[in-house]
Amino acid sequence: MTAPPWQRFVIVARADPVICGHSGEARNLAEAALDRGFEEVRIITWPIDRLQESGLPLKPLERVLPYRDGIIVERPGPVGDYKVPDGRYLAGLTGRLVELFTDGVATVCMSLYLSPHATVVADAVQDARSTGLPVRVKTVAEAVGSDVTNVVRACLQEGRWGAAAHVLSSYLAHDVCLAVSAYTQEIILAEAAEIDARHKTTFVAQCRERVTVSFPAIDVGSYLAVDPRESDRLLARRGLNRDGYVLFLSRLSLAKGVDDLIAGFARSRMAKSLQLVIAGRGPEAESLHAAAAASPAAGQIRFLDDVDDTEKAHLMAGSAAFVLPSKPLPDFVETFGIALVEKMLSGGGPVITTETGGIGEAVGDCAIFVPVQDPDAIAAALDHVEAMSLDDREDMARRARAHAKQFDRAVVFDRILARLNDDAMGLRPL
Repeated sequence: MTAPPWQRFVIVARADPVICGHSGEARNLAEAALDRGFEEVRIITWPIDRLQESGLPLKPLERVLPYRDGIIVERPGPVGDYKVPDGRYLAGLTGRLVELFTDGVATVCMSLYLSPHATVVADAVQDARSTGLPVRVKTVAEAVGSDVTNVVRACLQEGRWGAAAHVLSSYLAHDVCLAVSAYTQEIILAEAAEIDARHKTTFVAQCRERVTVSFPAIDVGSYLAVDPRESDRLLARRGLNRDGYVLFLSRLSLAKGVDDLIAGFARSRMAKSLQLVIAGRGPEAESLHAAAAASPAAGQIRFLDDVDDTEKAHLMAGSAAFVLPSKPLPDFVETFGIALVEKMLSGGGPVITTETGGIGEAVGDCAIFVPVQDPDAIAAALDHVEAMSLDDREDMARRARAHAKQFDRAVVFDRILARLNDDAMGLRPL
C-alpha cells in the first residue's frame, strides 16, 4: 500500500493497563500505523491514578509490555481544581487534542468507545476549528456494543433521551463511523429507531447510511508465532502441563459466565483429572473465589490474577479447552469476542462458548456452542472435548486458525484507511 497522505495517527482509548480487548486493539492499530508509514503515532489515554480510582480491572503495572518505539503515549492530567466536581480529565483530553489538531500536521484521529472518547474527539474538532487556525484532521469512531447497551439504552430506559442523542450525535459527527460487528451495527440501529419513534429525530437514516462494520484489529502474527518450547517452560513455572487444564481468560464479571463455568466444570468428567484455570481480574473476583471454594471441584480450580500479554498466548496454546460462556446482561453484551479469536490463533484445544451478541462473527463455525446460563451444557461440551480424537482436535484447530486470520490488524487498518482516501475525504485545511 502506498504511503498515506497523512503524517500523524492519533488513537483516543482506554489503553494499557486496562484489561480489555480494545486496549490491546489500540496498541495493534498504533503498530499498524507505524508499519504503514505514519511519521507520528500517538495514543491519548487516561492517567494511571485515574484508572486505578475508576475500579476498572487493570493488568499488573510492572508486567505491562512497553509500547513499540515510535508510539508516543500521553496521559493528560486534569484541568482545574476541587471547585470543578467532574469533567476535569475530559477537559485534559480535549485540550490536548485541540493542540494536536491546530499545529498544521495532517492527522487521522480514531476513538475506541463512544463514551466518552468519541465525544472528546468531536468536541476537540469543533473547538480546534473555532480557533481560526489551520485544521487538517479526519476522524474515525469505533462503537462497541456496550456503548449502546450500557449508555444509549440505559439513557432511554431512564427517560434521558437527550443524553442518548448526545452520544449518537457525537458518533455521527465523525468522518467515518465504525461498528465492531454486524451485531453492534444492528443494536445501534435498533436504539436509534427507538429515539426516532419517541422524538421524531432522524438518527436511523443517518446511522444506516454512515455506520459500517470493521472488526477489531488483532496482532495475528504474534499468536501464530507461539513457540511450543517456551509454552512448556512457562506452563511448568505455573505448575501446569499441556492439555492438563481448562482455561478461562478474560475479565471476571457476571456477563462473562464464569459462575456457570465453575458449576459446569465440576459436573464434567474433566474435573476428575484436569484443572480449571481462571485467569483475569474484575469486579466479581471475590464472589467467584467464593463460588469456587464451595464447588465440589474446589481442589481443581485455580485463579491467576497476574497473567501478562506475553504469557497469555502460551496459556491459551497449552489448554485442553478454552471456555467463555458469555451471557447478555443489561449493562454488557459480548459484541465480538477478541479473546476467542486470540485463542483460535494460538492453537490448543477447542473453544467452548455461547452465541451471545457478536461471538458468532468472531468464531464462525469453529467453536462448540452452548446455551447461555447452562452449566449442564458446559459439562456436556467438556465431556465431548475429552472424547474427541486427536485428528478431530487438530482439524478443528486448523479451521479455527484459518478463520481467525481474517482479523489481522494490517488488513483491518488498511480497510479503515481506504475509507479515508484523499479523494473521497478531501483532506485539506478547513
